[in-house]
Amino acid sequence: MLEKKDGHWRQTFRGEAPTTVEEPLADVTMGVVNSVTELQELSGRKLIDNDGKIIRRTSRSDPNGCDIYVSTSSAGGGLQMMVAGVVKEMTAESAKRAALGAGAIVMDTIAGNDKRKPHEQIQRIRELRPDMVLISGGTDGGDQRKVVEIAELIAPAKPRPRFGGEYQLPLIYAGNRDATAAIRKVFDAPGFDLSVVDNLRPTLERENLGPAREKIHDVFLEHVMAHAPGYDKLIGWADAPIMPTPGAVGDILQEIAKRRGINAVCVDIGGATTDVFSVYDGVFNRTVSANLGMSYSISNVCAEAGLDQVLRWVHVDMDERELRNRVKNKMIRPTTIPQTLEALIFEQAVAREALRLAFIQHRAFATNLKGVQQQRTVGDVFSQQEAGSSLVDRMRMDLLIASGGVLSHAPRLEQTAAMLLDSFEPEGFTELAKDSIFMMPHLGVFASVHTQAAFEVVVKDCLVVLGSAVCAKGQGKTGKPCFAWTMKVVKQGDGPTKDADASGSLNCGDIAQIQLSAGAEAEIEAKPERGFDFGQGPGKPVTRKVRGGPLGVVLDARGRPLELPKDPAERRASLNKWIKALHVYG
Repeated sequence: MLEKKDGHWRQTFRGEAPTTVEEPLADVTMGVVNSVTELQELSGRKLIDNDGKIIRRTSRSDPNGCDIYVSTSSAGGGLQMMVAGVVKEMTAESAKRAALGAGAIVMDTIAGNDKRKPHEQIQRIRELRPDMVLISGGTDGGDQRKVVEIAELIAPAKPRPRFGGEYQLPLIYAGNRDATAAIRKVFDAPGFDLSVVDNLRPTLERENLGPAREKIHDVFLEHVMAHAPGYDKLIGWADAPIMPTPGAVGDILQEIAKRRGINAVCVDIGGATTDVFSVYDGVFNRTVSANLGMSYSISNVCAEAGLDQVLRWVHVDMDERELRNRVKNKMIRPTTIPQTLEALIFEQAVAREALRLAFIQHRAFATNLKGVQQQRTVGDVFSQQEAGSSLVDRMRMDLLIASGGVLSHAPRLEQTAAMLLDSFEPEGFTELAKDSIFMMPHLGVFASVHTQAAFEVVVKDCLVVLGSAVCAKGQGKTGKPCFAWTMKVVKQGDGPTKDADASGSLNCGDIAQIQLSAGAEAEIEAKPERGFDFGQGPGKPVTRKVRGGPLGVVLDARGRPLELPKDPAERRASLNKWIKALHVYG
């Protein structure tokens, strides 16, 4: 529940209830009523009437009911889509970006050059049961033949929708506008419901994902949700369009980045999948690592990363055999939570690898446009980025937000920060935060109704700022000087504790924590040694303003890329030193 108190918007109460989308109840509104009933009991405000409907306030002085009700949905596994394009690295990738950005899971990407034979592609299309299909291909005014060929591949395969055997499969065409008539002709048959929007790649140099994403949201609401149990009632209750949960997270992250003028990355690690969102220079990207998670997908994490990579983060006695047993136990009982310190260390070691791999996948996907012709002079050769290079630059990452059970519910905030630092390896100056109660999706939808109120709640109640990290890029010999630092407090924090100016230096392989309270701000000057960089080039000093938090400021001289000692005894000694310096386990 969000309320305006003393002139400020705050989250005042919250209620939770299990979903009721599955049989025997098969009515999603029952779960909604259960959770709102809990809100009613906590707040003392009557919110549900005798017919089980949400009460609306009749006037500003009415003590009962609410003004607005908004909702997101991830029931039934969320929105599942198939995308298709002419060239895998260009239009098909843009289509995938549009679908992921709208909050969908992309089941497969069909492209003219995806190295599968036509009969294999048709077989694959038949096997899938997507909620909708997005087709793209060709630039406006360009060749029409290839995109029509892709459509001719999909039409005879007759993919069937996941829900509702009788309803027509929604298709969205966002390709060469000159080919629209031919595409309409191909899908002019029973079983398809074709919508046409602006080309998502009108020229090779420009990507236009907005119209396709908006249409995906519309179709999700009109077709997909209308066939899920109870959603027709829920749509009638909601005062804003119901959004897929990941799409709403993306919206609020973009709002945060825009209002603060920063680059931001957010990760949400779940039991089966890991979502990574990024906003760099206003460009939003989202990826779903469908095989990386902490319960149902834990064996995939270990298989993909390798057991030795997981074990390198463990500082207690644990051999490969014990690790395998713990993985198997987790697979048998995926919903259990750690009961011992060893179990917690094991889960957090797996989480580091899952996050690391998900971030690698995200960086590989969030690139500038491929296929763009670039003109270069001799001088540009050393500075100009290549087409297809990643937008997600660790050095320019201003804010890193953690979400998901293993991060949000870690027993100590230091553990959350340590997992973020080890897996994302931020460089330069980065603020660390966590969404402790997973409220970002709700605020994402609410932002479409009242942007200012949503942003106020994000700042005051949703994001817990852990502190700031100052990390040196470069590598050096352990024990040699890495950088010197000076901190000048420019704003004291909200609590009674007064922060003081400080200074010092770190050697390679060290990590340190200095106090800077929540709400406090300070200017930190970092003077790196030769070979180390804080964003201005190797050896050049950098001064930046940082925000405090429960963890204060973490100074990281372990180097980037972060490499652990090969020798097991040295590795364990380093881990113990870092854990002690950050008070990770108390």
